[in-house]
Amino acid sequence: MEGIYLILVMIVTGGAIAFIGDKLGTKVGKKRLSIFGLRPRHTSMIVTVLTGSLITALSIGFMALISQNVRTALFGMDELRATMNATIAELDATTENLFKAQTEFEQANENLRASKIEIAALKDEQETLRNEQEELRAESDRLKAGNQQLESTNAELTAQNENLSGTNAALESDNKKLADFNVTLTADNERLTTDNDKLNADNTELEQRNQRLREGIIAIREGDITLRAGEVLASGIIRGGRNGDEISADIQSIADRATQSLIERFGGNEDNSVWIYQPELQRVLGEIESSERDMVLRISAAGNLVRGEPVRAKLEVYPNHQIFRKGEQILVKTYKLGGDDAPELILQDFLTEINSIAVDKGVLSDPLTGSVGRMEGTQLYEVLDALIDAKGTVELTATARDETYSQGPLRLNIKVKAAT
Repeated sequence: MEGIYLILVMIVTGGAIAFIGDKLGTKVGKKRLSIFGLRPRHTSMIVTVLTGSLITALSIGFMALISQNVRTALFGMDELRATMNATIAELDATTENLFKAQTEFEQANENLRASKIEIAALKDEQETLRNEQEELRAESDRLKAGNQQLESTNAELTAQNENLSGTNAALESDNKKLADFNVTLTADNERLTTDNDKLNADNTELEQRNQRLREGIIAIREGDITLRAGEVLASGIIRGGRNGDEISADIQSIADRATQSLIERFGGNEDNSVWIYQPELQRVLGEIESSERDMVLRISAAGNLVRGEPVRAKLEVYPNHQIFRKGEQILVKTYKLGGDDAPELILQDFLTEINSIAVDKGVLSDPLTGSVGRMEGTQLYEVLDALIDAKGTVELTATARDETYSQGPLRLNIKVKAAT
């Protein structure tokens, strides 16, 4: 498109300059102008030549002005030729490289075909190796099964060895036990010998006790009884939940009080000491030790005893808890006076009913008398006097003088007033 524009421009420019040159030549010819002293004819010819040259120069200059290609064709031909030579050289080099590349490509194709052949051979070899691997795997499985069987056999042998070791250990233990048993038998024989000697001594003591018993029976027949069966010798409170040594010390303290009471009662005599049956002592000791509350311990005579015979004691324990509060009302009862009942009988009936209530609630009674209460002699006479002086119907009220626990005794306050 640019070439068409250039052609059009050259045509227009050439035509315009030719027209101007023609007019200029005609004008010069008519005026018969002369340049450089030439004849007008020759001057007209020079003007025409100059005009044609100007047309060519302006055309070339204008085209060079507006077209880079024209400038390159006019002024850069050598550079263009050098560029073309370089391009041709590069093309030759490229062609040569292409030829080498084609040669290498053909070599690569040849190598590829060789590689494919090798791959096919390798696949065959791989298949062979796979088959061999399967065979090796099967052989490995067979070997594993054999190893497992060997391990099982080894485990069984190990278990048998352990059993044998255990049997050996058991035999050694049995041998040791037999040796210990022999030692124990020897010790038992020695102990039995000692026990036999002790039994002989006990038999001697029993013979002496039988002799004293016969004397006691004779004394009983003659009426010389010093203690009756069940008579309380001493009692006391022992705190439970402690160790056996502390409880045993408390029991011994109460037993010492019982012995001291007998000595004060019958005079000093070695036979007045309290004898306690050891199994019974251990039973009472365990019962108190396992209890969390205070316990009442009673030491009483185990049977009728005659003077000069050792005091065989019986131990009894009871839980100790509060039965009556201080000032607590125990019994209120009305009686009608003036009948056959004397004041003494009324008071006795009232006290008997109080005694029954206290026993039912847990106050320990005297084994011989069955009583639980005590009244001061002064108060007893005051109550009797009040009953004697009273007329009609009276109301007796009994209250606890002090706090009363299971051990007792129950001390009373008795009031007499006319019944309304």
